[in-house]
Amino acid sequence: MKKSFLLLLSLFILNNCSTPEKTKITNVPSWAKEAVWYQIFPERFANGDQNNDPRPNDMEGAWPYFTPDGWQIHPWTSDWYKLQPWEAKLNKNFYEMVNIRRYGGDLQGVIDKLDYLKELGITAIYLNPIFESPSLHKYDATYYHHIDNNFGPDPEGDREIWSKENHADPLTWQWTSADKLFLKLIEEVHKRNMKIIIDGVFNHTGTQFWAFKDIVKNQQNSQFKDWFIIKNWDDPNTRESEFEYAGWMGVRDLPEIKEDENGLVKGPREHVHAVVKRWMDPNGDGDPSDGIDGWRLDVAEMVNHNFWKDFRKWVREINSEAYIVGEVWWENWNNYKMFNAAPWLGDQFDAVMNYRFTRAVKDFILADKVKISASAFVDTINTIMGNYKENYPVMMNLLGSHDTERLGSLAVNPDGQYDHQGNVRDNKNFDVRKPNEIEYKKIKLAYGIQFTMPGAPQIYNGDEAGMWGGDDPDCRKPNVWPNIEYEAETTHPFNKPRPVDTVKFDQSMFNWIKKLAQIRNTNKALSLGNIKFEIPDSENNILIYKRIWQGEEIVILVNRNADSYKLQLDKINYFSDKKKWNELISGMEVNTENSQLVLIPYQIMILK
Repeated sequence: MKKSFLLLLSLFILNNCSTPEKTKITNVPSWAKEAVWYQIFPERFANGDQNNDPRPNDMEGAWPYFTPDGWQIHPWTSDWYKLQPWEAKLNKNFYEMVNIRRYGGDLQGVIDKLDYLKELGITAIYLNPIFESPSLHKYDATYYHHIDNNFGPDPEGDREIWSKENHADPLTWQWTSADKLFLKLIEEVHKRNMKIIIDGVFNHTGTQFWAFKDIVKNQQNSQFKDWFIIKNWDDPNTRESEFEYAGWMGVRDLPEIKEDENGLVKGPREHVHAVVKRWMDPNGDGDPSDGIDGWRLDVAEMVNHNFWKDFRKWVREINSEAYIVGEVWWENWNNYKMFNAAPWLGDQFDAVMNYRFTRAVKDFILADKVKISASAFVDTINTIMGNYKENYPVMMNLLGSHDTERLGSLAVNPDGQYDHQGNVRDNKNFDVRKPNEIEYKKIKLAYGIQFTMPGAPQIYNGDEAGMWGGDDPDCRKPNVWPNIEYEAETTHPFNKPRPVDTVKFDQSMFNWIKKLAQIRNTNKALSLGNIKFEIPDSENNILIYKRIWQGEEIVILVNRNADSYKLQLDKINYFSDKKKWNELISGMEVNTENSQLVLIPYQIMILK
């Protein structure tokens, strides 16, 4: 028999021998293929309750380990780089002070903005960490089983509840006011036919984590001594502390959880399992509709594959339609090499945060001197799709996050390596200004590609408002809202000259993304369809691709150039059978019997 027939026969046998249990574990959730994601960094999203704003005692244990005299909640609308009077007294620069700032974002703020997100066209929300923690970012958990008390309505009451629990025993866990408000958020999200997932940080904790604090106090006598990687115990007979432990990437603020050949060792493994149950089925009745719809897993490549296989089983036992997305990103940051994350897909994760897609779009649309051609862009996308195969439709295709430059600042600084020296602290030549008109056109084109390609688009909070900012911390400015007046940005963190940049909600950008989301949400070919590429003019880098699903065809035309381009329609294979098309953004009719179609600079057309 021919090898091709044997291959087809083998695939048939494999596909039809899959057990229902295996399918339940490995299948990607159907809803995730049609998701339009929105990422929320809670502390900077919206302050819905000023009565729960953080105080100095809430920050104990967070870097840089001090709160100056006169410390106050930072004004939401202030010039980002300008130091407040209490900050200026210390004679330190912006980057030495910014991690002491708190702006007061909370869960009530998220609830208040759900209708705004619904109007934008969002169907799924990803929350950065919300578990109790002293930091602004919450990647240093104190408890996994409680929501941060400053995100809820009664911070002091929540502290009282914590004090009455045995944190090692889930049977003693209670529901704080912040926990209950989070359950209310889940309910409100689901009422709007939206989904919600949260960040799980299970490679490391913070130094305030309840079990780690017990180790610090009791040393070898702690019942949790095997939960973390302890290198050296303290000698009580000396004045100095000899206590040493492993921290994530050498960071002492983030003690690493101990692992064996199966991942997390028994104690923390069982604890995380209980945490998964708590947030996925809060009332424990077997119906997951009152719980979260999945997880985003931080630094996932640093945890043993075997643990994630078990984690997936735990999740799918509770909710067979739950979504798991891993952060599997840099394989070698110094050499700019990103992971092919295929080994994590299927029996571990449904998707990864698709930074490979981000970089490809950045290099094709935004880059100037180092831009790639349309052919190179297509080759890159085809490679990624080939790597991820049936999981590609649920990839989280992002163009910005809390860990990278915003798209606005990538457009202003187009030729740097992505996620490298992406702010003025690390690169003195980094331009902190607002994008200009041409740069905003490029940004809109990038979103046009994001919303019309395979994979689920994700918007990072504030990008739809036209925000800009370099890499962390500058991508974590307080969100810009349409009903609030903001100070202009006039300050440079190192006192260099800069333009005066007005800060206000960009209604044009909001409307653009809203339109793209509406088009995607009402045309299944864009979320479920196959894709075919065509490059009619490689010299001028004109890109065309077609999305096809159950007889529905949508053709996308892209001009990434600064000049208009006359497209010769008779040379485009995709137009051979159909003559009249509707352009979905403008509503205009395009008749392909005409010989030419003019694409203006940085234009995308979506034809159906």
